[in-house]
Amino acid sequence: MYDFGHNPVPKKTKGVRVNPTQKQMGEVSKEVLKELADRSGGICERCGKAWAVDPAHLTGRRHLDENTKVTDLMHLCRECHNWLDDTPEGIRCRRFIARAINKVLQI
Repeated sequence: MYDFGHNPVPKKTKGVRVNPTQKQMGEVSKEVLKELADRSGGICERCGKAWAVDPAHLTGRRHLDENTKVTDLMHLCRECHNWLDDTPEGIRCRRFIARAINKVLQI
């Protein structure tokens, strides 16, 4: 028999990811949740009437340059969170608040 020199190419091993994924950067840590709850007092930061149950991102995960901070979030009730995410007025409001916070933090 002939030896054809069958030497298969070794498979690449999975590389180690250095940077976090967008999903990981969008996750809210327990420390940030506690800061958010302390800031809001458990009341919706938009309407001020209902219990706040949702941390709502002001800056989308795609646009985050680092892990989520308390300044990237608002503590909202379910109704206000839906308004902020699903209506044109809410989306404009969210963008306005995010720009205002970023401008204040730059000073």
